[in-house]
Amino acid sequence: MSYSVLPAGEAFWRPSNQMGVLNTDLAKQLGAEGFGARFWRLRPGEASTKHRHRLTAELYVVLDGEGRIRIGEDSLVLPRLSAVYVEPESVRQLFNDGDADTLWLVMGAPHEAANTLEMSEETLAFLYPDGPKALPPELAS
Repeated sequence: MSYSVLPAGEAFWRPSNQMGVLNTDLAKQLGAEGFGARFWRLRPGEASTKHRHRLTAELYVVLDGEGRIRIGEDSLVLPRLSAVYVEPESVRQLFNDGDADTLWLVMGAPHEAANTLEMSEETLAFLYPDGPKALPPELAS
């Protein structure tokens, strides 16, 4: 087949393993190989894992709301339909310190395994230098 379709109402959403943020693995559900693609819905007060990759560069696009992302020491505020590209080795984290949901599309290539429940301690320590549940300063209390 030359294409596949995932109707919005059929997408499988689940909380992420570490931070409990709702997301849906678009690439897996569409049978796409070689890159990753997910929607991430961050509610007020939520953050994704603070992480980096060995190989995967990622493109982040704010689809709805106002997006906030920390890349290294830089904290960016991005309006709807803004995008940011992040190289693999840069530590990054999505977060929502606003008062409305934010919907992100995150795409990355080449694809790397991302299941924290199946990673070695060494891999976890590299990918999550502050641990897989670290919050950004904006949400730390």
